[in-house]
Amino acid sequence: MFDRKQEQELNHLIEERNYRMLRLTLSEMHDVDVAQFIEDQKGEQPLFIFRLLPKDQAVNVFSELSTDMQQRIIESATDRELSLMIEELAVDDAVDVLEEMPAMLVKRVLRNSSPETRKLINQFLLYPEYSVGSIMTSEYTNLRPRLTVAEAIARIRRIGEDRETIYNCYVTDEFRHLIGVVTVKDILLAGDAEYIEDLMETNVISVATTDDQEIAVDAMAKYDFMSLPVVDAENRLVGIVTIDDAVDVMQEEATEDFERMYAMAPSERPYLKTSVSTMARNRFVWLLVLMVSGMITGKILGFYEEAFIAIPLLVTFIPMLTDTGGNAGSQSSTMVIRGMALGEIDLEDAPAIVTKELGVSLLVGVPLATVNFVRVLIGYPGNGAIGLTVSLAMLVTVVLANTVGGVLPLVAKVCKIDPALMASPLIATLVDALSLIVYFSIAFVLLPL
Repeated sequence: MFDRKQEQELNHLIEERNYRMLRLTLSEMHDVDVAQFIEDQKGEQPLFIFRLLPKDQAVNVFSELSTDMQQRIIESATDRELSLMIEELAVDDAVDVLEEMPAMLVKRVLRNSSPETRKLINQFLLYPEYSVGSIMTSEYTNLRPRLTVAEAIARIRRIGEDRETIYNCYVTDEFRHLIGVVTVKDILLAGDAEYIEDLMETNVISVATTDDQEIAVDAMAKYDFMSLPVVDAENRLVGIVTIDDAVDVMQEEATEDFERMYAMAPSERPYLKTSVSTMARNRFVWLLVLMVSGMITGKILGFYEEAFIAIPLLVTFIPMLTDTGGNAGSQSSTMVIRGMALGEIDLEDAPAIVTKELGVSLLVGVPLATVNFVRVLIGYPGNGAIGLTVSLAMLVTVVLANTVGGVLPLVAKVCKIDPALMASPLIATLVDALSLIVYFSIAFVLLPL
């Protein structure tokens, strides 16, 4: 694990100009840690350190660097260095790099690639963004069904070094149709004379190149796959999605949902590398929407102005009601959004969600209302009617908030909107308005207004 002490030692080697020991130390470190160390350097140091790395390690470290640093390295590399680096990179990693690069750099990279690599990269770049085809790799291990175990092992040894993973081997016919899958473990434990077709699993789970990348990630999580085959419209094997790519997608989707849940436009760049203007732009639109929608609360208060003029004490309970309602709605929406993300909840589950949230609302709302009633009696003696008003409003608010919080994400899905948008800020604003209407409606019935 890369720590502060190790970073200081590396910086000391740089200060002492002991580049031989620096190169040796870096070569013994994990690629991710080396990338982190390079990212932390200033000025021209990152480029200098990158050039110190052995060729094989440099390629692996390059794929772990940020887009900005990759761009700097490409701009500073000679055509020969660029050609060697692109040829050594996995195709999917090369595509990930090029998707974020300016057009001029992309043209330069493709110009310095071999015809075969250029063809593969161009093919991958044609797939829609966020599709399975855009994250897959073509570096998979395929076998024919009539190969013997001995022949299969010889083939894996011959081509395995150039494959991203060899744990799962995919069996294809002469037309490249996917017909089975077999693990290296099963091959190694079988006799040399056995045939691959006798070892393979024919019930193969696969995804299409045009499927959304989240479908591939969900399938890998559900079935605990290390890799997942990708086929075209004619069931021909064209690539695989590996676990490292699936984890990257999970992180991106989780970050995007997290930002949307808190009313921010998603950002693809790390916090410290995002400009102030970009961050302000990502936040401003939703803050404006929420500010305008929050004016509804002011309108409602203005409509019931005579109520809190007649009984000023009513105003003191408004923050408690709106905060509790907003929190309750956020809790239920968070649980439903999580269930939808994991595939546990679908639109058909709406009745069950409403029933469950009503039950939770009563179990939570009744104690909260009781505590509030006792609190009003103790804190404001002789105001039992106000205590009853606040307590009933609390109960109804919790019921409404939980129901709205549980149902709105489903409504968003029906409307083809990201359910994460129906989280904390938006629900809190809506529940605030509902809680005020409920509160003053009950007050007009129970109090002499």
